[in-house]
Amino acid sequence: MRVGIGYDLHPLVKGRKLILGGVEISFEMGLDGYSDADVLVHAIIDALLGGAALPDIGQQFPTGDPQHKGASSIHLLGHVGRLVASRGYRVNNIDSVLIAQAPMIAPYVNEMRTKIAAALRMDVEDVMIKGKSTDGLGVTGRGEGIAAEAVALLSE
Repeated sequence: MRVGIGYDLHPLVKGRKLILGGVEISFEMGLDGYSDADVLVHAIIDALLGGAALPDIGQQFPTGDPQHKGASSIHLLGHVGRLVASRGYRVNNIDSVLIAQAPMIAPYVNEMRTKIAAALRMDVEDVMIKGKSTDGLGVTGRGEGIAAEAVALLSE
């Protein structure tokens, strides 16, 4: 068994769609980044790569590479899932936390879990997403950005 951990944080900006867990969220701002800036999926990607002792997301999908400009993070997750499988590992489960003052993610969690599970060809019951606020503290509490953390358990 192997465990990987991932973290990501992106700033919120006007004029972009908000994509979290592969789902478009109705909100007045979106996350800024080179791809679709899906912090949740980025954290999961890094957890999977770390668990398999592979280079991190920035090395796998470098900023500045035109093929990744505006890329769907869910598609990148599918690629990483296949890469992890090619190393002889199976994803047992993923546990993750989205950290944001707003928006409320509860209405979207089941759809996010379904999209992430489908990208990794695993059961939705093995993907967990929780939402947390920081009660007005820090970058996420002031509504300047959204962060995510993820842990993945892999087995051979």
